[in-house]
Amino acid sequence: MSARTSDVILERMMSLHPKVIDLVLDRVWRLLDALDHPETRLPPVIHIAGTNGKGSTQAMIRAGLEAAGMSVHAYTSPHLARFHERIRLAGKLIDEADLMEVLEECERANGGAPITYFEITTVAAMLAMSRVPADYTLLEVGLGGRLDATNVIDRPDLTIITPISIDHTQFLGDTIEAIAGEKAGIIKKDVPCIVGPQPDAALTVIEERAARLHAPLLAYGQHWHVWEERGRLIYQDERGLRDLPLPRLAGHHQILNAGAALAALRHLGFGDAALEAALTDVHWPARMQRLKEGPLTVAAPKAELYLDGGHNPAAGEALAEALDRLPQRETHLVCGMLNTKDVGGYLRPLARHTKGFHAVSIPDAEATLPADVTAAAARESGMAAETAPDVLTAVKRIAETAPEARILICGSLYLAGHILQTNG
Repeated sequence: MSARTSDVILERMMSLHPKVIDLVLDRVWRLLDALDHPETRLPPVIHIAGTNGKGSTQAMIRAGLEAAGMSVHAYTSPHLARFHERIRLAGKLIDEADLMEVLEECERANGGAPITYFEITTVAAMLAMSRVPADYTLLEVGLGGRLDATNVIDRPDLTIITPISIDHTQFLGDTIEAIAGEKAGIIKKDVPCIVGPQPDAALTVIEERAARLHAPLLAYGQHWHVWEERGRLIYQDERGLRDLPLPRLAGHHQILNAGAALAALRHLGFGDAALEAALTDVHWPARMQRLKEGPLTVAAPKAELYLDGGHNPAAGEALAEALDRLPQRETHLVCGMLNTKDVGGYLRPLARHTKGFHAVSIPDAEATLPADVTAAAARESGMAAETAPDVLTAVKRIAETAPEARILICGSLYLAGHILQTNG
């Protein structure tokens, strides 16, 4: 492989700031200014923040827009298998040559000044998107909202806030009100904001900011409703009721995410064909994704293997609810987590489903929680837990004693990315 690849450039960018996360916008504005402000030349922007469901909601909106003939840029993070997943230009993942070009251009313009990896790569994404025609730009917040590197769009066409819960407390605050205040930072003057299901305290914060900025709210439970009925998704707003297929993405939480996506598409003026496509054409990996090929399935040919990247207490609740809806089957977890997460809060909802638990350390992740610490947290949550040196070993052990089990690999997007790479 040539030394001049995007991976080499990205590795250099990791060393431009001593911290991985440092939430201010000054460095982003400086670099955007040096590049003649590409953020002002993006196609109409839909900006999405929230604790859970951002990626799934974005993916459903994109599926609906593309089915309606729209070309769509999309920016998301983190990636699972390779960085290119973060940047989609007019529907296609950015290619290596274009990625290298914008990374090197941003690196030259930055001139070695301090800037975080996420900040400079977000600017690179905006630079790439500014040069390719499209009808819409979907921007997913990386962390928080108010001081996130994506929050440099003065006038998006629409903002969306998906469900908020406690996460990243070291950066966003340790109360739901504080975290909601950071997420609500994407709300802009006079720009409509679609709001997914929220705790009352979070909704109050969002409503107060929207009122100050005269931003119209379209909130779940007030302006739109969504529910499952007889194997169908029912969506209702002030313009009427729609009877639609269930989302392709599994779990009750995806019905709520779908509601926000449908509200966005309806607000933008798209009809039933786009709404249905948002639900049936969507693809979003590592969200209760069924694994059907690769070394892991060979190791457990009779088992039912799933992969999920959720990693906070709300994700644990959603995952437990998704398991509730599957046919009853002996279930084993293979879990790896980061040391920045509320491990007990994530695991406790899953305990009632779990026959066995194998803890692993996440390969190549500096912040991985050691497998024995994850196993101890699982035992405290009421699970019979042991450690394994890697996921493949854990799957083989489970297959030996319970060949037809349901095996769920979970706990981190970093672990999910490793599985998607190694499992083909």
